[in-house]
Amino acid sequence: MTGPDTPIRITVIGAGVVGCYLGGRLARHADVTLVGRPHVLDPIRAVGLTVESGQGVEDRLHVPADALTLAGSPESVRRSDVVLVCTKAGSTAAATAEFVPFLRPGSLVVGLQNGLHSADLIREGVDHTPVIAGVIPFNVARTGPATYRRTSTGEIRIAEHPLAGPLVRVMEEADLPVRATDDIQAVLHGKVLLNLNNAVQALSGLPLRSELLDRDLRRCVALCQAEGNRVFTAAGVVSRVPIAVPAGLLPYVMRLPTPVFRRLARAVMRVDADGTSSMNDDLVRGRPTEIDVLQGEVVRMGRYLGVETPACAHMVELVHEAERAGPDRRQWTGRALLAELQRARGRARRLARRQA
Repeated sequence: MTGPDTPIRITVIGAGVVGCYLGGRLARHADVTLVGRPHVLDPIRAVGLTVESGQGVEDRLHVPADALTLAGSPESVRRSDVVLVCTKAGSTAAATAEFVPFLRPGSLVVGLQNGLHSADLIREGVDHTPVIAGVIPFNVARTGPATYRRTSTGEIRIAEHPLAGPLVRVMEEADLPVRATDDIQAVLHGKVLLNLNNAVQALSGLPLRSELLDRDLRRCVALCQAEGNRVFTAAGVVSRVPIAVPAGLLPYVMRLPTPVFRRLARAVMRVDADGTSSMNDDLVRGRPTEIDVLQGEVVRMGRYLGVETPACAHMVELVHEAERAGPDRRQWTGRALLAELQRARGRARRLARRQA
C-alpha cells in the first residue's frame, strides 16, 4: 500500500454509471484511474467529470479531466493499491481475464457487481491477490454526457479484510457512506432481494419512484421477494438488507397500502423522481440485462433446493422477451403484470397437485 502522505491508487474496471460516480467522488482524495469505453470516457476527457448526490447544488462535485487517468485498457492496475470491478455481472470473467496479467501482488480487488457470485468469478481468475466482495445499494443515473447522479440512498458495504482499511477511510473522506462487514454474503443475498425490483421497474418503464408508488407493481416485487426469502432460508442464509428493513419483512412492506408505504419509505430511503434501474437502462439501450443473476439466481437455487419459484421464473421469461422485442417491448401496467404473475403461480400449483 501507499505511504501516509501518498494518495491511495485506485483503478475502476468497467467505469459505467456506478464506476464513474465512485471515481468522481474519490478523485479528490485518491489517485483514480477509470477504465472504460470511449462513449463514457471521451466526454469526461473533453469537459471533466461531474457527480451529484441529488441533495442540492452544494453537493455537486466537478472533477477536471486532468485530475483523473482515463484508459481504455487495464494496464494501470500495475500500480494500483485497489482495483474496483464495476462491470456488469455477465462480463466479470472476461474483464478479469483482461486485467489479471497486469495485477501486482499486494493489491486488493473488490467486486462491486450485482448478484451473489461475481467476486467468486474474479477469484477463479486471480491466484496471487486477495479478492473481496462489496455491495453498492444505491442507483446512479447518467444525466449528461459526463454527469452522473446518485438517485437513491444507501450505505456501501465492503467485506472486512486487512487491506480494506485504506479504501474504507478514503471512501469516508469522500462522503461515500460505507461500512466494513464480516457477513458480506448475507448482505449480498439481501441486495439480491432488493434488486428483484429492477425487473418490475424495467418492465413497467416507469421511473423508480412512480413504480414504487404503484401498489400492484410493489405486489409483483413482493411475490418475487417472498420466493427469494424462502429459497435463501432453505439454503441456510439469513439475508441482511442494506437498508433499515429486515429482509423477512420486505414482502410485507411492499404490500402495504400506498399511503403507509410512502411514509415508511420516506423514513428509510430516498429515490429521485426520475431515477431508474440499471435493468431499465439496459433494455432502453438494447443490451443484455442482469435478470439471470437476480430472479434467475433465485430460480436456480430453488430448483436445487426443491423450492418452487414460479413468479421469479416467469419474470425471467418476461424480461428475456423484452430483450428480444427491443423498442417494441411491452410496457406493463401494475394490474396486468400482477395478474400475469398470479396466473404463473396458479399454473405451478395445479402442476404440483397433479404430480403429488
